Parts: sequence; structure tokens; C-alpha cells
Amino acid sequence: MNVTDVTWRKSTYSGGQGECLEIADGLPPCSPVPVRDSKRPDGPHLLSSAPVWAAFVGALKAARY
Repeated sequence: MNVTDVTWRKSTYSGGQGECLEIADGLPPCSPVPVRDSKRPDGPHLLSSAPVWAAFVGALKAARY
């Protein structure tokens, strides 16, 4: 997946310390979700399947982590 032309965003809950994850916005539903370290925008990124990412976010919202 080419992620050079995507728009990256941080959570609105992120603090100003620069220790954040960013995800790519505006991709089609069910496409892989690119995730990167905000401190290294030119560094590597991870791809998560949409269902796995949704489960991870759901677990965070439920305070399981």
C-alpha cells in the first residue's frame, strides 16, 4: 500500500509530548489501516486489517488496556 499521499491524523486525546500514533485518514472502508509513530513520519508504518484495528480501538475505549 502506498501511503505517501494519505492524510495522517493523531487522536484528539493525544498530548503535546510528541509520543503519539497516527493513522491514515480517508481510506475506503475495510481497507488496511496504516499506523505510524508521529515522531518518525518518514519511518516505517504498520498495516492493520480494519476489523483488527476496530477491535483494538474498542478495547481501548472499554479501558481494557
